[in-house]
Amino acid sequence: MTKIRTLQELEALRKSLLQRRDPNKPCVRVCLGTGCRARGSVDVLEAFTHEIKKRGLDVQVECKQTGCHGFCERGPLVVIEPKEIFYQRVKAGDVPEIVSKTLLNGEVVDRLLYTDPATGRKVLYEYEVPFYKKQTRLILANNGRIDPTNILDYIAIGGYQALAKAITTMSCEEIISTIEKSGLRGLGGAGFPTGRKWRLCREAPGDVKFVIGNGDEGDPGAFSDRSLMEGNPHSILEGMVIGAYAIGANQGYLYVRAEYPLALKHLQIAIEQAREYGFLGNNIFSSGFDFDIKINRGGGAFVCGESSALVASIEGKIGEPRAKYIHTVERGLCNKPTVLNNVKTWANVPLIIKNGADWYAKIGTERSKGTAIFSLVGKVNNTGLVEVPMGTPLKEIIYDIGGGILEGKRFKAVQTGGPSGGCIPEELLDLPVDFERLTDAGSMMGSGGMIVMDEDTCMVDVARYFLDFLQCESCGKCVPCREGIKRMLEIITDITTGRGKEEDIELLQELADMVKDFSLCGLGKTAPNTVLSTLRYFRDEYVAHVKDKKCPAGICRDLIEYFILEDKCTGCGACLKLCPQQAIDAYGLIHTIDPAKCIRCGICRDACPFEAIIVR
Repeated sequence: MTKIRTLQELEALRKSLLQRRDPNKPCVRVCLGTGCRARGSVDVLEAFTHEIKKRGLDVQVECKQTGCHGFCERGPLVVIEPKEIFYQRVKAGDVPEIVSKTLLNGEVVDRLLYTDPATGRKVLYEYEVPFYKKQTRLILANNGRIDPTNILDYIAIGGYQALAKAITTMSCEEIISTIEKSGLRGLGGAGFPTGRKWRLCREAPGDVKFVIGNGDEGDPGAFSDRSLMEGNPHSILEGMVIGAYAIGANQGYLYVRAEYPLALKHLQIAIEQAREYGFLGNNIFSSGFDFDIKINRGGGAFVCGESSALVASIEGKIGEPRAKYIHTVERGLCNKPTVLNNVKTWANVPLIIKNGADWYAKIGTERSKGTAIFSLVGKVNNTGLVEVPMGTPLKEIIYDIGGGILEGKRFKAVQTGGPSGGCIPEELLDLPVDFERLTDAGSMMGSGGMIVMDEDTCMVDVARYFLDFLQCESCGKCVPCREGIKRMLEIITDITTGRGKEEDIELLQELADMVKDFSLCGLGKTAPNTVLSTLRYFRDEYVAHVKDKKCPAGICRDLIEYFILEDKCTGCGACLKLCPQQAIDAYGLIHTIDPAKCIRCGICRDACPFEAIIVR
């Protein structure tokens, strides 16, 4: 393999790749992202490979793995090019029929098409699926189109051309100015202007500097970083090399959760391939610039998503944050100037360099440019990865893209920003999603988690759940975070178990404000957000728990009682057979529940075919 040394050589390689590829040749794209893998997409790919070979179609038909397509709810996903016929929930047993009908005879397998629940219409093409139609995919545009383990796929779509342009035609000042002008902000949650961070680091004294890619995505329910690292790792590498050249760094690190084995595997393959082609290593594009990247595996500590704790972890120290007056751009890794950006931020860089700052700045709002990626999960019909322009209303994301609430229930709240975010109520559904508006509403962008909750959600219990998570993940270095979260959790646990007192609500408010104001790092400062937002928008639920000793949503076990409606009970015995505590008594056709024996597990309610069991 001859290393690519000039922009002309790269363009010649790209053209030769395209010339060898027939755009009309059938190609089967199978999603091998983690979500689809969990549903058997590896078996689907193997079945296609076997069936195509068995029928002697190896030359006529291409079969390739891709990264996550985003529509995780409907996996495993298969797309047949060139028409982009979209099949969902495909099983290995469906493959012979797809090959014989679609690939050989041009027919469609109707039962594998997606049905739009709004219209009842079968959707034939991928680009017509409502989930994708309303999105603006920039970072995720190629996730479902390229093989993430094949650098030639990335080069064929224009990969590493932005790097070549930056290194061979632009000065470091021009690169930084372009990023500044674009308005790109950090997509890890804080939203700090990326160009300003790069400039501060470049101007910091010292000859040794570093760049770091943060792939330590720890928010429950968030998986956008993982899907990007799995599906298009070269976009991250290309952005990091451009950033390193701009600030004068020769070494980079990718910090990735050890719980992301597929992302780690694909990133390592991408790094090795980039070295082979000369995009990493010595004398990149004959410029005299040397740069390489190493991968560091995170140990699963949520606090290591914070910049200084992450840096300490790479250094082999305990992942603890340090005082914020010490800036990473001045004293980061090994006390050297360091630029640390989220992997999604790095993936935006090649797009901006290639298309220009003005192109990027036109997308989004006045202060929040570009797109935002959310892991849309929870009580919503269409779960998966959503990429929309900054400023898109919550309602459009949840209803137009997400397909609305499961089982037609009422929307209650959406939590953005993971454990450090807040819960946004129904009256704010028209809220435009950007850094400023989410913060004003008591939440944050975070890593891009978006958890939708319906009418059956107890907001007090939601706050308790995330406090429990954050207490376990706090490093314990500072007293406000260590003791404050612990005490808040104790109070809110008392409230959910019927031991709460009226004065506890005000005490909880005071504690939350104290932890937010005096904690050392971002984990502690944002830990009370869920408590503060639920107190702000759902205080009546706290009052009901404390005063009435009732959980309006019927979730908190100590505050509810299961009851069988006599007019609906038929005496079928479904609940009687499944009750683990034998708490159901049968008197003729009418059943009753003994509250002394009942543990409020809900098995009886789920088993009842006549909806005769209620919570009161």
